[in-house]
Amino acid sequence: MSNKGGIGVGSASIVLVFAVLCLTVFSLITFVVAGNDKALVDAETRLITGYYEADTLAEHIVADLINADTMPSEVRGIEISSQWSDELNMETTYFLCPISDVKALYVNLAFHGDSFDILSWRMWDTDEWEIDTSINVWSGEIE
Repeated sequence: MSNKGGIGVGSASIVLVFAVLCLTVFSLITFVVAGNDKALVDAETRLITGYYEADTLAEHIVADLINADTMPSEVRGIEISSQWSDELNMETTYFLCPISDVKALYVNLAFHGDSFDILSWRMWDTDEWEIDTSINVWSGEIE
């Protein structure tokens, strides 16, 4: 008696091996993506935490500056600087509170006696920007 039609044991084994191989590859891809997402979330968490710590420090510095009789050169370990603003026709005060190694909170204020105006309160990149010239790009000139 001959066995006609149907699927043989060899074909089922090949399909099973292929299915296991596919599931293994997909699980490895999922594991790598989850690790990358965790690293990204951890970096974002450090940045946000650093920002709010710098924001709190800046609030304390502004309060100390308002209560000071004269403008100090340093408050709570942060250097306080002044510059003349032609646009406002007055002197402004600014300082940087560190957030991370490459970011800081830049605060620029204009004092009017016991009150002040916030001119700028934003995150600032403190890292030196360098042009990448390592790739030879065609400038459009024919040699």
